[in-house]
Amino acid sequence: MGSLWQFFGLPDPEGNTNAPPRTAPPSNAPVSLSSGPEGDSETPPAPEPSPTTTVTPSPLSETDIDLSQLRTPPLGWTGPMTPDGEAFHDLGMEVQRQRPLPNKALRYIAPDVMKRIPTGPMLERVMQGDTAIVDLRPLVHMESHQMACRREIKHMADSARVSVFSLDAEDKLLMVPGHNVVVDMQKHELGLTPLL
Repeated sequence: MGSLWQFFGLPDPEGNTNAPPRTAPPSNAPVSLSSGPEGDSETPPAPEPSPTTTVTPSPLSETDIDLSQLRTPPLGWTGPMTPDGEAFHDLGMEVQRQRPLPNKALRYIAPDVMKRIPTGPMLERVMQGDTAIVDLRPLVHMESHQMACRREIKHMADSARVSVFSLDAEDKLLMVPGHNVVVDMQKHELGLTPLL
């Protein structure tokens, strides 16, 4: 039985020659039914066709490949390669890139057990670019202490050359943006008033 390639009349790309050789088709010349000399003289015998041979292309060797047609992989390519030496982009392969560490943070600061705000470490973080949210709501019944904390935060922000913003109507939730942090004061409305 022949291969699938022979069924369609194509040469086998793998070059398998174990298929049986093709036999010559029967001749289509007219056959005389008389066996006398008259039958031989009227129709000359038809020449036998030569047996057909199937030529299978030989696989290409490395010297037959035009190396100018191959694409070289990009510089620094570490992915898979095809047998021809070209870069192969496997879309099913998951590549996890290491995410860069953030250099800025949003920090929540509340009074400690002694009802103090750590303005010294907060100044260092603000100078590094971190934004500080200071919550004075635990000091509900201590109005004079709230005012003292606000003055201390304002003094710290002045030394860092940044502004202090109030996030609520009672000035109990304050935001100190970090160094080189942009705050839009004209388009953004702070607080819950626009939602009501």
